[in-house]
Amino acid sequence: MNEHERSLLMSLHPHYATAILDGRKSVELRRQRVAVPPGTKVILYATSPVMALVGTATVTAVQVGTPSEIWKAHKEHGAISRRDYLTYMKGAEQASALLLDAATPFSDPVPLAHLRAGGSFHPPQSYRYVDPDTLRGWVQGHPTAEEVLSESSPRPAAASETKAASRSRPNEVRVHRSAAA
Repeated sequence: MNEHERSLLMSLHPHYATAILDGRKSVELRRQRVAVPPGTKVILYATSPVMALVGTATVTAVQVGTPSEIWKAHKEHGAISRRDYLTYMKGAEQASALLLDAATPFSDPVPLAHLRAGGSFHPPQSYRYVDPDTLRGWVQGHPTAEEVLSESSPRPAAASETKAASRSRPNEVRVHRSAAA
């Protein structure tokens, strides 16, 4: 299975999942490098008290830098206060910004109890990759199963993208602070 056939399942506090789905947050900030190609579907799992798959978004790019560089580049789009960001990033030497687009909420979130009934679902601490067959097993029988599967389907990769991705990481951009900043 290649990287374009799997989705990224990401756990988020409900506040941040809602902010992505309603358009107030277009960048997901992480303490570690997350290497995913543009076009990767992100399945949003809202943690307690929601505990459900709530929607999807699409990665358009990933930027990596120091926490300070990432904050300066994305503070307006992360839906997080500087204080909370600094607390989250404390001790981190690098940070990643996943630029997101096409956020789509599910019409009926898929609750944790249903996900566990469909297989060995364990919400990821941060994120994990998921293939279509595993996702199908988790959501099978839920009223919005077809919607979830449709919205979570990664877009097909163009042959030129696949070749470029195998040679380098064109989606990953290193953020550098300019001397004038």
